[in-house]
Amino acid sequence: MKKGIHPTNYRPVVFQDLNNGFSFLTRSTADSEETVKWEDGNEYPLIKVHISSASHPFFTGQEKLVDVEGRVDRFKARADAAAKAKDARKAAAVKKTTRKIKQTEKKAAAKAAAAPASEQ
Repeated sequence: MKKGIHPTNYRPVVFQDLNNGFSFLTRSTADSEETVKWEDGNEYPLIKVHISSASHPFFTGQEKLVDVEGRVDRFKARADAAAKAKDARKAAAVKKTTRKIKQTEKKAAAKAAAAPASEQ
């Protein structure tokens, strides 16, 4: 194995899950400017995480949606906008078809009205 490729600055760090407030103390090399007073009375660096084993559906067994950055909301908004646009296109196509049918009927009626007058 190569020497000197692994970090040597391991220290105790508190990780806090932002979804449910669960915190745990472990060793890490992650840097942090925030600190927190732990249960043993000492202060440790604090690393905030969006999801951990305490809130992840795989570990909790719950189907729970955790969306901190609004990705699901943006997706739903795009899907709704696409559905509305599709409905608008459908309505415009129906309107156009109806207009063409009426124009064809008018032309046929005008032709029928003109035909008997020229036959007399």
